[in-house]
Amino acid sequence: MNPRFYNNNEPGGVPYNPNTVNPNPLQPPVAPNMPQTNPHPPAAPKRVMGQAKGTLENIKEMGTPTMPETVKSNIHCVTIVGQIEGHIMLPQQNKTTKYEHIIPQLVGIEQDDNIEGVLLILNTVGGDVEAGLAIAEVVATMTKPTVTLVLGGGHSIGVPIAVSGDYSFIAPTASMTIHPIRLNGLVIGVPQTYDYLDKMQDRVIRFVTEHSKISDQQFRELMFRTGELARDIGTVVIGKDAVEYGLIDEVGGIGQALCKLKQFIEERKGRERCMLQ
Repeated sequence: MNPRFYNNNEPGGVPYNPNTVNPNPLQPPVAPNMPQTNPHPPAAPKRVMGQAKGTLENIKEMGTPTMPETVKSNIHCVTIVGQIEGHIMLPQQNKTTKYEHIIPQLVGIEQDDNIEGVLLILNTVGGDVEAGLAIAEVVATMTKPTVTLVLGGGHSIGVPIAVSGDYSFIAPTASMTIHPIRLNGLVIGVPQTYDYLDKMQDRVIRFVTEHSKISDQQFRELMFRTGELARDIGTVVIGKDAVEYGLIDEVGGIGQALCKLKQFIEERKGRERCMLQ
């Protein structure tokens, strides 16, 4: 039975509240202060079939509909691509690697306990001599295992970077150009400039010979060889030729480089365990 609502003047009457009036007399009224349930719950949202979230962005940016998820690894990969930019900014259309970006990255890797090894991948035409030597010196003095891999090319000042790791690889089709240091632009004071370039060249030769198996005489012979490069002097070595000269340790790709780096990491862990015992 539906409850009756009385005026306030009637004894025992319930104050009239229009919100409590049942709009539908066929349904029982809802008592005040009671949780109400919707007799007609909203339908579940329809599943829209189509491209996954981010697919169009991946196709636009990377050219592939799916991207592999980032796997947490104890190996950090550093890439040296394009032209190594040093003290002078290069034009925007040039693909560059800025040494002020690479050096802090390597310092952070050295301090990060979660990173146990570094894989350095090169595909560079060279660039600023002092910037390249600075990167090479940082890599050579790192305490963590480092492996370098030349893909495509490791030319000019890329050669010292390629030999700066604990072990070096080169792809069978990759090449390395060895030539004397060159200077672009106006030269003021030729004797002084020549003396400066000669000393800088000695720095490069000394670094390469100390971090590879090539001799000083052999490297200088490749650097000053005439007849192989048009209108220039120098030598281009490809794949196994770099290994035969003693410049690179082994011909291989990404798989071999990672295997070697993991081997170095395990050897380092073994030495640390022996020191703790």
